[in-house]
Amino acid sequence: MVRFLRWLTTAVARSAMPLGSSKNSTLYTQHSTLSELTISEKLESLRAEQPLYRDISFDTIAGYGTHAAIVHYEPTADTDIPLEPRGLLLLDSGAQYLDGTTDITRTIALGPLTDEEKLVYTLVLKGHIQLEMCKFPSGSSGTQLDILARKDMWRYGLNYLHGTGHGVGTYLCVHEGPHQFRMEWKPAPLVAGMTITDEPGIYLPGRCGARTENTLLIVPYKTTEFGEFLQFEPLTLCPIDTTPIIVEMMTDEELQWLNDYHQTVYDRLAPHLDADDRQWLAQRCAPITH
Repeated sequence: MVRFLRWLTTAVARSAMPLGSSKNSTLYTQHSTLSELTISEKLESLRAEQPLYRDISFDTIAGYGTHAAIVHYEPTADTDIPLEPRGLLLLDSGAQYLDGTTDITRTIALGPLTDEEKLVYTLVLKGHIQLEMCKFPSGSSGTQLDILARKDMWRYGLNYLHGTGHGVGTYLCVHEGPHQFRMEWKPAPLVAGMTITDEPGIYLPGRCGARTENTLLIVPYKTTEFGEFLQFEPLTLCPIDTTPIIVEMMTDEELQWLNDYHQTVYDRLAPHLDADDRQWLAQRCAPITH
């Protein structure tokens, strides 16, 4: 994902150049044909280079601009559109490896954004972080925690009509029950050792959409006189785009979580990257403050 995101952001920036400003006109032509389908193919090719890769875990959701507002959009030859150096790209993807299955969503700013796009992105990120920071008694239902992902967007009269998270099973159809984060009552308990995704989103038909998703592992937090408490550990290690964030809307605690997460991402991934990718990752994981 790091290699892909660096390639994507570089390619989009080059596509914005006037034709005469590129020393390599072939590069310009190649990058100016970026589309939802071509970037999906690029991401799959990079994953396929990994030795334990076997296949994608589901068809990639690459929704640019208004297509990002379609919750389960999947680009086809008939719907494919080119990417432009502006607006948001929603990318939901994953793969099957011999040592596990992945499911990750990142929403990426490709250039200048509207105030509405920034608001949507920030509210989604706040919900994602609030849920991921949660500490809760073992045996709680995901329905009891779901409000954490929605409470800030509800204040703006915004919502999303899909579940906030699901279990991830190895070599299954990605979704593994019975536990979920969902508004509707789901009594299945959350216990240590389970995987579950954290993926709130906002979708404004005909305008824009955003979703941020990590796959989490439920792990022990502490045991008190009130019993065992649990917390979440992110299994997904990938930078979250900070450029669309309305920083003034973020709490100190949310910014601290994001900065700590990015430090972990850098520390864990940097040893596996070449110098150029490592430098790009350091920039993307730089701390942000009010």
